[in-house]
Amino acid sequence: MSEKSYKEYLEHITTFVFDVDGVLTDGTIQITSDGQMLRTMHTKDGYAMKAAIQQGYNICIISGGSNQGVKQRLNALGVTDVYLGVSDKVEQLDEYFDIYNIKPENTIYMGDDIPDIHVMKMVGLPCCPNDAVADIKEMSLYVSHKKGGEGCVRDIIEQVMRVQGKWLKAQDARYD
Repeated sequence: MSEKSYKEYLEHITTFVFDVDGVLTDGTIQITSDGQMLRTMHTKDGYAMKAAIQQGYNICIISGGSNQGVKQRLNALGVTDVYLGVSDKVEQLDEYFDIYNIKPENTIYMGDDIPDIHVMKMVGLPCCPNDAVADIKEMSLYVSHKKGGEGCVRDIIEQVMRVQGKWLKAQDARYD
């Protein structure tokens, strides 16, 4: 019996859950002389998240990091469910599912490292950036051709929206 292709899951996705460091960023942190930790995010990922929200998808961020600049950036894109400083991602995702009555099988989780393993087992479509650690790649049903912080979030969002016929609708809505 052949394994199911990840593409068969795309038409049922309603919710995207992302880690921050290594997914929305490239995983590097620049530390300023006053101790601030700076991260870089890709604008194409931001564009795709905003388009998805405008088309009715749920987007949730769950991260162990607690940079408030990250939260401000995501809030500015329309992402309201941003959970930072999370020590138990499984508990947080369970709570998120309960609050919004979301089915795990309709959810994508994109992670890149060991702290994401248990939460990735909770969703219908676990996926990762191209530069994720080996354990995460092994358990992912989809490994993006893009690295963390270099468009992997856009990659998976755009694929889902195209399969569901919402990608071009999102672009048309911008010019109405």
